[in-house]
Amino acid sequence: MTRVYVDMVGDLFHYGHMEFLKKARELGSYLIAGVVADDAAEQNKQKPILTMEERVASVAGCKYVDQVLSNVPWRIDRAWIIQHHIQLVVHGDDYSQEQLDDIYKVPMKMGILRIVPYTNSISTTEIVRRILERND
Repeated sequence: MTRVYVDMVGDLFHYGHMEFLKKARELGSYLIAGVVADDAAEQNKQKPILTMEERVASVAGCKYVDQVLSNVPWRIDRAWIIQHHIQLVVHGDDYSQEQLDDIYKVPMKMGILRIVPYTNSISTTEIVRRILERND
């Protein structure tokens, strides 16, 4: 069994999230989705609209996900990877090499980071933009 790990904010769960999880699951037989802590999401992306419980429930409802961890750290270390028996770490190709080197330094050094294509046509930011545009 290959245990695959992804981290995500998972806010306003949409088909882009589902496609990402599907691609990650195709790389192994067991998918662990980590939903990052609110403060980490706010510091590094944007403040989530949904609560942690709502985001976890949304991600858990995806058929590609076997396990959800809540309040995961933005950067994982070797001990965390070992603790959760993770064999692959997966992220979308939406990050620059500098971001990958910073956030995924440990999985990269371990040789377990895999990059999958990002779904460009949809994002939480895009959904919020559409809502605001329609309300103007």
